[in-house]
Amino acid sequence: MDGLIVLSLLALVPIVAVFLFLVILRWPAKRAMPIAFVVTALLALFVWDVPGNQVAAASVRGVVTALEVGLIVFGAILLLNTLKESGAVHTIRQGFTSISPDRRIQVIIICWLFGSFIEGAAGWGSPAAVVAPLLVAIGFPAMGAVMVALILQSTPVSFGAVGTPILIGVNTGLTGSPLVEQYVAEQGTTFTSLLYGIGGQVAVLHGIIGTFIPLFMVVMLTFFFGKNKSIKEGLAVWKFALFAGVAFAVPYVLVANLLGPEFPSLLGALIGLAIIIPAAKKGLFVPKQTWDFGDKSTWDPDWVGNLHIDENEKPKRRISLLSAWSPYIVVALLLVLTRVQFLPFGEWIKSWVLSAENVFGTSISISSAPLNVPGTVFVVVSIFAVFLHKMSFKEYKKAVSDSSKTVASAMIALLFSVPMVQIFINSGVNASGYESMPLVLAETISNGFGDYYPLVAPLIGALGAFVAGSNTVSNMMFSLFQFGVGDSIGVNPATIVALQAVGGAAGNMICVHNVVAASAAAGLIGKEGNLIRKTLIPMTFYVVLAGSIGYVFLNGFGFNIGTVLLVLIIVGIIGACISGSKKNKIDSHLKMSA
Repeated sequence: MDGLIVLSLLALVPIVAVFLFLVILRWPAKRAMPIAFVVTALLALFVWDVPGNQVAAASVRGVVTALEVGLIVFGAILLLNTLKESGAVHTIRQGFTSISPDRRIQVIIICWLFGSFIEGAAGWGSPAAVVAPLLVAIGFPAMGAVMVALILQSTPVSFGAVGTPILIGVNTGLTGSPLVEQYVAEQGTTFTSLLYGIGGQVAVLHGIIGTFIPLFMVVMLTFFFGKNKSIKEGLAVWKFALFAGVAFAVPYVLVANLLGPEFPSLLGALIGLAIIIPAAKKGLFVPKQTWDFGDKSTWDPDWVGNLHIDENEKPKRRISLLSAWSPYIVVALLLVLTRVQFLPFGEWIKSWVLSAENVFGTSISISSAPLNVPGTVFVVVSIFAVFLHKMSFKEYKKAVSDSSKTVASAMIALLFSVPMVQIFINSGVNASGYESMPLVLAETISNGFGDYYPLVAPLIGALGAFVAGSNTVSNMMFSLFQFGVGDSIGVNPATIVALQAVGGAAGNMICVHNVVAASAAAGLIGKEGNLIRKTLIPMTFYVVLAGSIGYVFLNGFGFNIGTVLLVLIIVGIIGACISGSKKNKIDSHLKMSA
Protein backbone atom coordinates (compact mmCIF):
# COMPACT_ATOMS: atom_id res chain seq x y z
CA MET A 1 0.00 0.00 0.00
CA ASP A 2 2.82 2.40 0.90
CA GLY A 3 4.44 1.57 -2.45
CA LEU A 4 1.22 2.44 -4.26
CA ILE A 5 1.02 5.80 -2.47
CA VAL A 6 4.61 6.65 -3.43
CA LEU A 7 3.94 5.58 -7.00
CA SER A 8 0.74 7.65 -7.15
CA LEU A 9 2.61 10.71 -5.88
CA LEU A 10 5.10 10.23 -8.69
CA ALA A 11 2.27 9.74 -11.20
CA LEU A 12 0.84 13.03 -9.96
CA VAL A 13 4.02 14.93 -10.86
CA PRO A 14 3.01 15.73 -14.51
CA ILE A 15 -0.36 17.12 -13.36
CA VAL A 16 1.27 19.10 -10.55
CA ALA A 17 3.80 20.45 -13.07
CA VAL A 18 1.00 21.70 -15.34
CA PHE A 19 -0.83 23.34 -12.43
CA LEU A 20 2.36 24.84 -11.01
CA PHE A 21 3.49 26.45 -14.24
CA LEU A 22 0.10 27.36 -15.71
CA VAL A 23 -2.21 28.02 -12.79
CA ILE A 24 0.03 29.08 -9.90
CA LEU A 25 2.94 30.76 -11.69
CA ARG A 26 0.67 31.79 -14.61
CA TRP A 27 3.24 31.06 -17.27
CA PRO A 28 1.93 31.08 -20.84
CA ALA A 29 1.20 27.58 -22.14
CA LYS A 30 3.87 27.87 -24.86
CA ARG A 31 6.45 28.14 -22.06
CA ALA A 32 4.89 25.81 -19.50
CA MET A 33 3.94 22.84 -21.67
CA PRO A 34 7.42 22.08 -23.10
CA ILE A 35 8.71 21.77 -19.52
CA ALA A 36 5.73 19.61 -18.50
CA PHE A 37 6.40 17.42 -21.55
CA VAL A 38 10.04 16.91 -20.53
CA VAL A 39 9.05 16.13 -16.91
CA THR A 40 6.51 13.52 -18.08
CA ALA A 41 8.95 11.93 -20.55
CA LEU A 42 11.71 11.65 -17.91
CA LEU A 43 9.26 10.13 -15.43
CA ALA A 44 8.10 7.59 -18.00
CA LEU A 45 11.65 6.67 -19.04
CA PHE A 46 13.38 6.47 -15.66
CA VAL A 47 10.63 5.63 -13.11
CA TRP A 48 8.07 3.64 -15.12
CA ASP A 49 10.87 2.24 -17.28
CA VAL A 50 8.90 2.84 -20.47
CA PRO A 51 11.01 1.98 -23.56
CA GLY A 52 12.33 4.95 -25.52
CA ASN A 53 10.55 3.86 -28.69
CA GLN A 54 7.23 3.78 -26.80
CA VAL A 55 7.76 7.36 -25.58
CA ALA A 56 8.75 8.45 -29.08
CA ALA A 57 5.74 6.74 -30.70
CA ALA A 58 3.35 8.23 -28.15
CA SER A 59 4.85 11.66 -28.78
CA VAL A 60 4.40 11.34 -32.53
CA ARG A 61 0.77 10.32 -32.05
CA GLY A 62 0.36 13.40 -29.88
CA VAL A 63 1.85 15.63 -32.59
CA VAL A 64 -0.65 14.29 -35.14
CA THR A 65 -3.55 14.98 -32.75
CA ALA A 66 -2.16 18.46 -32.06
CA LEU A 67 -2.13 19.19 -35.79
CA GLU A 68 -5.76 18.09 -36.02
CA VAL A 69 -6.68 20.42 -33.14
CA GLY A 70 -4.71 23.17 -34.89
CA LEU A 71 -6.78 22.61 -38.01
CA ILE A 72 -9.99 23.06 -35.98
CA VAL A 73 -8.70 26.31 -34.51
CA PHE A 74 -7.52 27.58 -37.90
CA GLY A 75 -10.84 26.69 -39.54
CA ALA A 76 -12.93 28.35 -36.82
CA ILE A 77 -10.87 31.56 -36.93
CA LEU A 78 -10.77 31.56 -40.73
CA LEU A 79 -14.55 31.31 -40.94
CA LEU A 80 -14.99 34.20 -38.52
CA ASN A 81 -12.33 36.34 -40.22
CA THR A 82 -13.95 35.66 -43.59
CA LEU A 83 -17.30 36.87 -42.23
CA LYS A 84 -15.54 39.83 -40.67
CA GLU A 85 -14.03 40.81 -44.04
CA SER A 86 -17.34 40.31 -45.84
CA GLY A 87 -19.29 42.43 -43.35
CA ALA A 88 -21.48 39.54 -42.18
CA VAL A 89 -20.28 39.92 -38.59
CA HIS A 90 -21.82 43.40 -38.51
CA THR A 91 -25.19 41.90 -39.48
CA ILE A 92 -24.86 39.06 -36.94
CA ARG A 93 -24.10 41.57 -34.19
CA GLN A 94 -27.17 43.63 -35.10
CA GLY A 95 -29.26 40.45 -35.20
CA PHE A 96 -28.39 39.54 -31.63
CA THR A 97 -29.06 43.08 -30.49
CA SER A 98 -32.54 42.80 -32.01
CA ILE A 99 -33.17 39.62 -29.98
CA SER A 100 -31.81 41.20 -26.82
CA PRO A 101 -29.13 43.82 -26.16
CA ASP A 102 -28.51 42.17 -22.75
CA ARG A 103 -25.16 40.38 -22.78
CA ARG A 104 -26.43 37.83 -20.26
CA ILE A 105 -29.18 36.74 -22.66
CA GLN A 106 -26.79 36.71 -25.62
CA VAL A 107 -24.32 34.41 -23.89
CA ILE A 108 -27.08 31.93 -23.03
CA ILE A 109 -28.33 31.79 -26.61
CA ILE A 110 -24.96 31.73 -28.38
CA CYS A 111 -22.89 29.74 -25.93
CA TRP A 112 -25.29 27.43 -24.13
CA LEU A 113 -27.64 26.59 -27.00
CA PHE A 114 -25.82 27.22 -30.29
CA GLY A 115 -22.58 25.91 -28.75
CA SER A 116 -24.33 22.76 -27.51
CA PHE A 117 -25.61 22.13 -31.03
CA ILE A 118 -22.07 22.39 -32.45
CA GLU A 119 -20.84 20.04 -29.71
CA GLY A 120 -23.58 17.54 -30.52
CA ALA A 121 -22.59 17.55 -34.17
CA ALA A 122 -18.81 17.89 -34.08
CA GLY A 123 -17.19 17.37 -30.66
CA TRP A 124 -13.38 17.74 -30.72
CA GLY A 125 -13.53 20.98 -28.72
CA SER A 126 -15.09 22.64 -31.78
CA PRO A 127 -17.86 24.56 -29.97
CA ALA A 128 -15.42 26.55 -27.85
CA ALA A 129 -13.33 27.32 -30.93
CA VAL A 130 -16.45 28.52 -32.77
CA VAL A 131 -18.32 30.26 -29.96
CA ALA A 132 -15.42 32.16 -28.36
CA PRO A 133 -14.45 34.20 -31.45
CA LEU A 134 -18.12 34.73 -32.32
CA LEU A 135 -18.69 36.27 -28.89
CA VAL A 136 -15.63 38.48 -29.37
CA ALA A 137 -17.09 39.56 -32.71
CA ILE A 138 -20.27 40.84 -31.07
CA GLY A 139 -18.42 42.78 -28.37
CA PHE A 140 -17.39 40.42 -25.56
CA PRO A 141 -13.91 40.69 -24.00
CA ALA A 142 -11.79 37.83 -25.31
CA MET A 143 -11.08 36.31 -21.91
CA GLY A 144 -14.75 36.40 -20.94
CA ALA A 145 -15.69 34.82 -24.25
CA VAL A 146 -13.20 31.98 -23.80
CA MET A 147 -14.23 31.42 -20.19
CA VAL A 148 -17.93 30.91 -20.96
CA ALA A 149 -17.06 28.85 -24.06
CA LEU A 150 -15.04 26.51 -21.84
CA ILE A 151 -17.87 26.26 -19.28
CA LEU A 152 -20.05 25.11 -22.19
CA GLN A 153 -17.68 22.12 -22.56
CA SER A 154 -19.58 20.11 -19.97
CA THR A 155 -23.24 19.06 -20.25
CA PRO A 156 -23.41 18.44 -24.03
CA VAL A 157 -19.98 16.77 -24.22
CA SER A 158 -21.02 13.23 -23.24
CA PHE A 159 -23.16 13.11 -26.37
CA GLY A 160 -20.83 15.17 -28.56
CA ALA A 161 -20.00 14.12 -32.11
CA VAL A 162 -23.29 12.18 -32.24
CA GLY A 163 -22.62 10.18 -29.09
CA THR A 164 -18.95 9.30 -29.50
CA PRO A 165 -17.97 9.44 -25.77
CA ILE A 166 -20.63 6.78 -25.03
CA LEU A 167 -20.73 4.75 -28.26
CA ILE A 168 -16.93 4.67 -28.65
CA GLY A 169 -15.52 5.69 -25.26
CA VAL A 170 -17.59 3.65 -22.79
CA ASN A 171 -18.19 0.90 -25.35
CA THR A 172 -14.46 0.37 -26.00
CA GLY A 173 -13.66 0.60 -22.29
CA LEU A 174 -16.11 -2.18 -21.30
CA THR A 175 -16.12 -4.46 -24.34
CA GLY A 176 -14.54 -7.88 -23.87
CA SER A 177 -14.32 -7.77 -20.07
CA PRO A 178 -15.34 -11.07 -18.37
CA LEU A 179 -16.58 -9.05 -15.37
CA VAL A 180 -18.91 -7.00 -17.58
CA GLU A 181 -20.07 -10.08 -19.50
CA GLN A 182 -20.87 -11.85 -16.22
CA TYR A 183 -22.84 -8.82 -14.99
CA VAL A 184 -24.82 -8.65 -18.25
CA ALA A 185 -25.67 -12.37 -18.00
CA GLU A 186 -26.74 -12.06 -14.35
CA GLN A 187 -28.99 -9.10 -15.19
CA GLY A 188 -30.57 -11.03 -18.07
CA THR A 189 -29.87 -8.21 -20.51
CA THR A 190 -27.52 -7.47 -23.42
CA PHE A 191 -24.36 -5.41 -23.68
CA THR A 192 -26.13 -2.92 -25.96
CA SER A 193 -28.90 -2.46 -23.40
CA LEU A 194 -26.28 -1.92 -20.70
CA LEU A 195 -24.51 0.68 -22.83
CA TYR A 196 -27.72 2.54 -23.67
CA GLY A 197 -28.80 2.34 -20.04
CA ILE A 198 -25.52 3.97 -18.99
CA GLY A 199 -26.16 6.67 -21.59
CA GLY A 200 -29.62 7.25 -20.13
CA GLN A 201 -28.22 7.64 -16.61
CA VAL A 202 -25.54 10.01 -17.91
CA ALA A 203 -28.26 12.17 -19.46
CA VAL A 204 -30.29 12.30 -16.23
CA LEU A 205 -27.21 13.34 -14.20
CA HIS A 206 -26.19 15.93 -16.79
CA GLY A 207 -29.76 17.15 -17.15
CA ILE A 208 -30.04 17.91 -13.43
CA ILE A 209 -26.65 19.64 -13.20
CA GLY A 210 -26.74 21.23 -16.65
CA THR A 211 -29.95 23.08 -15.83
CA PHE A 212 -27.83 25.38 -13.64
CA ILE A 213 -24.92 25.85 -16.06
CA PRO A 214 -26.41 28.82 -17.99
CA LEU A 215 -26.82 30.63 -14.65
CA PHE A 216 -23.25 29.70 -13.70
CA MET A 217 -21.98 31.13 -17.00
CA VAL A 218 -23.80 34.42 -16.48
CA VAL A 219 -22.78 34.84 -12.84
CA MET A 220 -19.12 34.26 -13.66
CA LEU A 221 -19.37 36.68 -16.57
CA THR A 222 -20.82 39.50 -14.47
CA PHE A 223 -18.48 38.85 -11.55
CA PHE A 224 -15.20 38.62 -13.45
CA PHE A 225 -15.93 40.95 -16.38
CA GLY A 226 -18.68 43.34 -15.26
CA LYS A 227 -17.85 46.91 -14.38
CA ASN A 228 -19.33 46.36 -10.89
CA LYS A 229 -17.77 42.88 -10.39
CA SER A 230 -21.20 41.78 -9.20
CA ILE A 231 -22.53 38.28 -8.60
CA LYS A 232 -26.03 39.66 -8.05
CA GLU A 233 -26.14 41.18 -11.56
CA GLY A 234 -25.72 37.64 -12.88
CA LEU A 235 -28.23 36.17 -10.46
CA ALA A 236 -30.76 38.76 -11.60
CA VAL A 237 -31.27 36.73 -14.77
CA TRP A 238 -31.91 33.46 -12.89
CA LYS A 239 -35.43 32.92 -14.25
CA PHE A 240 -34.35 33.14 -17.87
CA ALA A 241 -31.15 31.14 -17.22
CA LEU A 242 -33.01 28.27 -15.52
CA PHE A 243 -35.68 28.41 -18.23
CA ALA A 244 -32.94 27.98 -20.86
CA GLY A 245 -31.40 25.17 -18.83
CA VAL A 246 -34.70 23.30 -18.65
CA ALA A 247 -35.52 24.00 -22.33
CA PHE A 248 -32.33 22.13 -23.26
CA ALA A 249 -32.23 19.52 -20.49
CA VAL A 250 -35.75 18.07 -20.80
CA PRO A 251 -35.54 17.08 -24.49
CA TYR A 252 -31.90 16.09 -23.95
CA VAL A 253 -32.85 13.57 -21.23
CA LEU A 254 -35.88 12.29 -23.14
CA VAL A 255 -33.93 11.75 -26.37
CA ALA A 256 -31.12 9.91 -24.56
CA ASN A 257 -33.53 7.55 -22.82
CA LEU A 258 -35.93 7.02 -25.73
CA LEU A 259 -33.70 7.17 -28.83
CA GLY A 260 -30.16 6.51 -27.59
CA PRO A 261 -26.85 8.39 -27.28
CA GLU A 262 -26.52 9.86 -30.79
CA PHE A 263 -28.78 12.92 -30.70
CA PRO A 264 -29.42 14.23 -27.13
CA SER A 265 -27.15 17.28 -27.48
CA LEU A 266 -28.17 17.99 -31.06
CA LEU A 267 -31.92 17.82 -30.52
CA GLY A 268 -31.80 19.30 -27.03
CA ALA A 269 -30.03 22.37 -28.42
CA LEU A 270 -32.32 22.72 -31.45
CA ILE A 271 -35.48 22.44 -29.35
CA GLY A 272 -33.97 24.80 -26.81
CA LEU A 273 -33.19 27.39 -29.49
CA ALA A 274 -36.73 27.11 -30.86
CA ILE A 275 -38.10 27.88 -27.40
CA ILE A 276 -35.61 30.41 -26.07
CA ILE A 277 -35.15 32.79 -29.03
CA PRO A 278 -38.88 33.68 -29.30
CA ALA A 279 -39.06 33.91 -25.50
CA ALA A 280 -36.11 36.34 -25.44
CA LYS A 281 -37.69 38.46 -28.18
CA LYS A 282 -40.90 38.71 -26.17
CA GLY A 283 -38.97 39.52 -23.00
CA LEU A 284 -40.23 36.41 -21.17
CA PHE A 285 -38.28 36.09 -17.87
CA VAL A 286 -35.83 38.76 -19.13
CA PRO A 287 -34.88 41.40 -16.51
CA LYS A 288 -36.01 44.94 -17.31
CA GLN A 289 -32.55 46.29 -16.56
CA THR A 290 -30.22 45.56 -19.50
CA TRP A 291 -26.70 44.49 -18.57
CA ASP A 292 -23.57 45.24 -20.60
CA PHE A 293 -19.81 45.33 -20.10
CA GLY A 294 -18.20 48.59 -19.13
CA ASP A 295 -16.63 50.87 -21.71
CA LYS A 296 -13.79 49.13 -23.53
CA SER A 297 -11.37 51.81 -22.37
CA THR A 298 -11.88 50.52 -18.81
CA TRP A 299 -11.21 46.86 -19.61
CA ASP A 300 -8.24 45.11 -18.06
CA PRO A 301 -5.58 44.65 -20.79
CA ASP A 302 -5.49 40.92 -19.91
CA TRP A 303 -9.07 40.60 -21.13
CA VAL A 304 -8.26 41.66 -24.68
CA GLY A 305 -6.76 39.50 -27.41
CA ASN A 306 -5.48 40.26 -30.89
CA LEU A 307 -8.79 39.51 -32.60
CA HIS A 308 -9.99 43.04 -33.26
CA ILE A 309 -13.40 43.87 -34.69
CA ASP A 310 -14.39 47.50 -34.90
CA GLU A 311 -18.07 47.71 -33.92
CA ASN A 312 -18.31 51.19 -35.46
CA GLU A 313 -16.71 50.27 -38.78
CA LYS A 314 -19.07 50.68 -41.70
CA PRO A 315 -19.71 47.29 -43.40
CA LYS A 316 -18.29 46.86 -46.90
CA ARG A 317 -21.57 45.47 -48.22
CA ARG A 318 -25.12 44.98 -47.05
CA ILE A 319 -25.76 41.37 -46.08
CA SER A 320 -29.11 40.03 -44.92
CA LEU A 321 -29.38 38.23 -41.58
CA LEU A 322 -30.08 34.89 -43.29
CA SER A 323 -27.11 35.31 -45.62
CA ALA A 324 -24.86 36.34 -42.71
CA TRP A 325 -25.82 33.25 -40.70
CA SER A 326 -25.83 30.90 -43.72
CA PRO A 327 -22.18 29.82 -43.33
CA TYR A 328 -22.80 28.71 -39.74
CA ILE A 329 -26.02 26.98 -40.81
CA VAL A 330 -24.09 25.16 -43.56
CA VAL A 331 -21.42 24.18 -41.01
CA ALA A 332 -24.09 22.66 -38.79
CA LEU A 333 -25.72 20.79 -41.69
CA LEU A 334 -22.42 19.41 -43.00
CA LEU A 335 -21.34 18.29 -39.54
CA VAL A 336 -24.61 16.44 -39.02
CA LEU A 337 -24.69 14.91 -42.53
CA THR A 338 -21.13 13.61 -42.22
CA ARG A 339 -21.56 12.14 -38.74
CA VAL A 340 -24.91 10.38 -38.54
CA GLN A 341 -24.44 6.67 -39.08
CA PHE A 342 -27.43 6.00 -41.33
CA LEU A 343 -26.10 8.31 -44.10
CA PRO A 344 -23.22 7.30 -46.41
CA PHE A 345 -21.24 10.58 -46.21
CA GLY A 346 -19.51 9.74 -42.94
CA GLU A 347 -18.10 6.50 -44.24
CA TRP A 348 -16.81 8.25 -47.36
CA ILE A 349 -14.91 11.00 -45.53
CA LYS A 350 -13.53 8.49 -43.02
CA SER A 351 -12.18 6.36 -45.86
CA TRP A 352 -9.55 9.01 -46.62
CA VAL A 353 -7.11 7.96 -43.92
CA LEU A 354 -3.43 8.64 -43.35
CA SER A 355 -2.11 5.89 -41.09
CA ALA A 356 1.02 4.24 -39.72
CA GLU A 357 0.97 0.90 -37.92
CA ASN A 358 3.35 -0.19 -35.15
CA VAL A 359 5.18 3.12 -34.98
CA PHE A 360 8.88 2.64 -34.10
CA GLY A 361 8.19 -1.04 -33.51
CA THR A 362 5.59 -0.46 -30.79
CA SER A 363 1.92 -1.43 -30.60
CA ILE A 364 1.00 2.23 -31.09
CA SER A 365 -0.72 3.03 -34.36
CA ILE A 366 -1.46 6.48 -35.73
CA SER A 367 -4.27 7.37 -38.07
CA SER A 368 -5.84 10.60 -39.19
CA ALA A 369 -8.85 11.19 -41.40
CA PRO A 370 -8.31 14.86 -42.39
CA LEU A 371 -11.71 15.17 -44.08
CA ASN A 372 -13.39 14.03 -40.87
CA VAL A 373 -11.78 16.74 -38.74
CA PRO A 374 -14.36 19.52 -38.12
CA GLY A 375 -11.73 22.10 -39.08
CA THR A 376 -11.92 20.88 -42.67
CA VAL A 377 -15.63 21.68 -42.73
CA PHE A 378 -14.91 25.19 -41.40
CA VAL A 379 -12.33 25.80 -44.15
CA VAL A 380 -14.65 24.53 -46.90
CA VAL A 381 -17.51 26.71 -45.63
CA SER A 382 -15.22 29.76 -45.48
CA ILE A 383 -14.66 29.30 -49.25
CA PHE A 384 -18.42 28.94 -49.72
CA ALA A 385 -18.84 32.26 -47.84
CA VAL A 386 -16.48 33.99 -50.30
CA PHE A 387 -18.86 33.21 -53.17
CA LEU A 388 -22.04 33.70 -51.14
CA HIS A 389 -21.00 37.18 -50.02
CA LYS A 390 -19.26 38.06 -53.30
CA MET A 391 -15.92 38.74 -51.68
CA SER A 392 -12.71 39.60 -53.48
CA PHE A 393 -9.62 37.38 -53.46
CA LYS A 394 -7.78 40.13 -51.58
CA GLU A 395 -10.34 40.07 -48.73
CA TYR A 396 -10.13 36.29 -48.39
CA LYS A 397 -6.34 36.36 -48.54
CA LYS A 398 -6.31 38.78 -45.61
CA ALA A 399 -8.64 36.45 -43.65
CA VAL A 400 -6.29 33.50 -44.33
CA SER A 401 -3.21 35.52 -43.36
CA ASP A 402 -4.71 36.80 -40.10
CA SER A 403 -5.93 33.32 -39.16
CA SER A 404 -2.57 31.70 -39.88
CA LYS A 405 -0.75 34.15 -37.64
CA THR A 406 -3.15 33.50 -34.76
CA VAL A 407 -2.88 29.71 -35.02
CA ALA A 408 0.91 29.77 -35.34
CA SER A 409 1.17 31.43 -31.93
CA ALA A 410 -0.80 28.60 -30.31
CA MET A 411 0.89 25.63 -31.98
CA ILE A 412 3.93 25.53 -29.68
CA ALA A 413 1.69 24.84 -26.69
CA LEU A 414 -0.37 22.26 -28.60
CA LEU A 415 2.68 20.46 -29.99
CA PHE A 416 3.92 19.82 -26.45
CA SER A 417 0.72 19.48 -24.42
CA VAL A 418 -0.88 16.72 -26.51
CA PRO A 419 2.30 14.57 -26.79
CA MET A 420 2.72 14.93 -23.00
CA VAL A 421 -0.78 13.50 -22.58
CA GLN A 422 -0.03 10.59 -24.90
CA ILE A 423 3.10 9.65 -22.93
CA PHE A 424 1.08 9.82 -19.70
CA ILE A 425 -1.66 7.57 -21.09
CA ASN A 426 0.67 5.06 -22.78
CA SER A 427 2.97 4.61 -19.77
CA GLY A 428 1.40 1.22 -19.05
CA VAL A 429 3.77 -0.43 -21.54
CA ASN A 430 6.89 -0.68 -19.39
CA ALA A 431 9.53 -2.96 -17.94
CA SER A 432 8.65 -2.10 -14.32
CA GLY A 433 5.32 -3.92 -14.25
CA TYR A 434 3.48 -0.79 -13.10
CA GLU A 435 0.04 0.19 -14.31
CA SER A 436 -0.14 3.35 -16.45
CA MET A 437 0.09 6.65 -14.56
CA PRO A 438 -3.66 7.43 -14.83
CA LEU A 439 -4.66 4.01 -13.51
CA VAL A 440 -2.22 4.27 -10.59
CA LEU A 441 -3.84 7.57 -9.59
CA ALA A 442 -7.36 6.16 -9.98
CA GLU A 443 -6.55 3.08 -7.88
CA THR A 444 -5.08 5.19 -5.08
CA ILE A 445 -8.16 7.44 -4.97
CA SER A 446 -10.53 4.47 -4.92
CA ASN A 447 -8.58 2.81 -2.09
CA GLY A 448 -8.72 6.01 -0.06
CA PHE A 449 -12.50 6.47 -0.27
CA GLY A 450 -13.85 2.91 0.02
CA ASP A 451 -17.66 2.87 0.29
CA TYR A 452 -17.74 6.63 -0.26
CA TYR A 453 -16.22 6.15 -3.70
CA PRO A 454 -19.34 7.29 -5.66
CA LEU A 455 -18.63 10.80 -4.37
CA VAL A 456 -15.29 10.89 -6.19
CA ALA A 457 -16.09 8.74 -9.24
CA PRO A 458 -16.79 11.88 -11.32
CA LEU A 459 -13.42 13.30 -10.21
CA ILE A 460 -11.66 10.30 -11.78
CA GLY A 461 -13.46 11.04 -15.06
CA ALA A 462 -12.54 14.72 -14.83
CA LEU A 463 -8.91 13.83 -14.15
CA GLY A 464 -8.92 11.61 -17.24
CA ALA A 465 -10.37 14.36 -19.41
CA PHE A 466 -7.96 16.94 -18.01
CA VAL A 467 -4.90 14.89 -18.92
CA ALA A 468 -6.30 13.35 -22.11
CA GLY A 469 -8.18 16.35 -23.44
CA SER A 470 -11.13 14.14 -24.30
CA ASN A 471 -14.22 12.71 -22.61
CA THR A 472 -14.02 9.79 -25.05
CA VAL A 473 -10.44 8.90 -24.10
CA SER A 474 -11.20 9.34 -20.39
CA ASN A 475 -14.07 6.86 -20.78
CA MET A 476 -11.83 4.44 -22.66
CA MET A 477 -9.19 4.62 -19.90
CA PHE A 478 -11.38 4.42 -16.84
CA SER A 479 -14.78 2.83 -17.66
CA LEU A 480 -13.67 -0.72 -16.85
CA PHE A 481 -11.82 0.45 -13.74
CA GLN A 482 -14.92 2.32 -12.56
CA PHE A 483 -17.12 -0.70 -13.31
CA GLY A 484 -14.80 -2.91 -11.26
CA VAL A 485 -14.80 -0.52 -8.30
CA GLY A 486 -18.60 -0.33 -8.36
CA ASP A 487 -18.83 -4.12 -8.36
CA SER A 488 -16.29 -4.45 -5.53
CA ILE A 489 -18.10 -2.02 -3.19
CA GLY A 490 -21.48 -3.63 -3.91
CA VAL A 491 -23.27 -0.84 -5.80
CA ASN A 492 -24.67 -0.67 -9.32
CA PRO A 493 -21.50 -0.58 -11.49
CA ALA A 494 -23.40 0.95 -14.43
CA THR A 495 -24.16 4.03 -12.31
CA ILE A 496 -20.47 4.36 -11.37
CA VAL A 497 -19.58 4.27 -15.08
CA ALA A 498 -22.24 6.93 -15.70
CA LEU A 499 -20.59 9.10 -13.03
CA GLN A 500 -17.30 8.54 -14.83
CA ALA A 501 -18.76 9.81 -18.10
CA VAL A 502 -20.31 12.86 -16.44
CA GLY A 503 -17.04 13.75 -14.73
CA GLY A 504 -15.18 13.18 -17.97
CA ALA A 505 -17.41 15.76 -19.65
CA ALA A 506 -16.86 18.29 -16.84
CA GLY A 507 -13.09 17.83 -17.05
CA ASN A 508 -13.14 19.30 -20.55
CA MET A 509 -13.59 22.73 -18.94
CA ILE A 510 -10.00 22.68 -17.66
CA CYS A 511 -8.34 20.49 -20.31
CA VAL A 512 -5.13 22.28 -21.37
CA HIS A 513 -5.43 21.83 -25.10
CA ASN A 514 -9.10 22.89 -25.09
CA VAL A 515 -8.05 26.04 -23.22
CA VAL A 516 -5.19 26.66 -25.66
CA ALA A 517 -7.42 26.07 -28.70
CA ALA A 518 -10.31 28.26 -27.53
CA SER A 519 -7.91 31.01 -26.45
CA ALA A 520 -6.15 30.98 -29.79
CA ALA A 521 -9.48 31.10 -31.64
CA ALA A 522 -10.40 34.25 -29.69
CA GLY A 523 -6.96 35.76 -30.25
CA LEU A 524 -6.00 35.40 -26.58
CA ILE A 525 -2.51 33.94 -26.13
CA GLY A 526 -0.55 33.35 -22.93
CA LYS A 527 -3.47 33.63 -20.46
CA GLU A 528 -4.28 29.91 -20.24
CA GLY A 529 -3.49 29.61 -16.52
CA ASN A 530 -5.77 32.51 -15.66
CA LEU A 531 -8.60 30.80 -17.52
CA ILE A 532 -8.02 27.43 -15.82
CA ARG A 533 -8.16 29.17 -12.43
CA LYS A 534 -11.60 30.49 -13.36
CA THR A 535 -13.01 27.32 -14.94
CA LEU A 536 -11.91 25.23 -11.96
CA ILE A 537 -14.86 26.83 -10.13
CA PRO A 538 -17.67 25.44 -12.35
CA MET A 539 -15.76 22.18 -12.85
CA THR A 540 -15.63 21.67 -9.06
CA PHE A 541 -19.34 22.49 -8.78
CA TYR A 542 -20.07 19.95 -11.52
CA VAL A 543 -18.14 17.00 -10.05
CA VAL A 544 -19.26 17.65 -6.46
CA LEU A 545 -22.92 17.87 -7.45
CA ALA A 546 -22.60 14.81 -9.72
CA GLY A 547 -20.94 12.82 -6.92
CA SER A 548 -23.64 13.87 -4.44
CA ILE A 549 -26.49 12.92 -6.77
CA GLY A 550 -24.77 9.65 -7.65
CA TYR A 551 -24.29 8.77 -3.98
CA VAL A 552 -27.99 9.42 -3.29
CA PHE A 553 -29.01 7.40 -6.39
CA LEU A 554 -27.02 4.44 -5.06
CA ASN A 555 -27.66 4.73 -1.30
CA GLY A 556 -30.99 6.53 -1.10
CA PHE A 557 -32.00 9.65 0.81
CA GLY A 558 -31.18 9.66 4.48
CA PHE A 559 -28.68 11.10 6.88
CA ASN A 560 -25.62 10.43 4.76
CA ILE A 561 -22.88 12.56 3.24
CA GLY A 562 -24.45 12.52 -0.24
CA THR A 563 -27.77 13.85 1.02
CA VAL A 564 -26.07 16.49 3.18
CA LEU A 565 -23.99 17.77 0.27
CA LEU A 566 -27.00 17.74 -2.03
CA VAL A 567 -29.16 19.69 0.46
CA LEU A 568 -26.40 22.25 1.01
CA ILE A 569 -26.04 22.80 -2.74
CA ILE A 570 -29.81 23.09 -3.27
CA VAL A 571 -30.14 25.56 -0.39
CA GLY A 572 -27.26 27.57 -1.87
CA ILE A 573 -28.91 27.69 -5.30
CA ILE A 574 -32.30 28.70 -3.84
CA GLY A 575 -30.64 31.40 -1.77
CA ALA A 576 -28.81 32.69 -4.84
CA CYS A 577 -32.06 32.86 -6.83
CA ILE A 578 -33.80 34.76 -4.02
CA SER A 579 -30.89 37.20 -3.99
CA GLY A 580 -31.28 37.57 -7.76
CA SER A 581 -35.00 38.32 -7.38
CA LYS A 582 -34.25 41.05 -4.85
CA LYS A 583 -31.72 42.56 -7.24
CA ASN A 584 -34.35 42.61 -9.99
CA LYS A 585 -36.86 44.37 -7.73
CA ILE A 586 -34.32 47.02 -6.74
CA ASP A 587 -33.35 47.61 -10.39
CA SER A 588 -37.03 47.91 -11.37
CA HIS A 589 -37.70 50.49 -8.64
CA LEU A 590 -34.62 52.49 -9.67
CA LYS A 591 -35.71 52.41 -13.30
CA MET A 592 -39.22 53.60 -12.40
CA SER A 593 -37.80 56.36 -10.18
CA ALA A 594 -35.55 57.55 -13.00
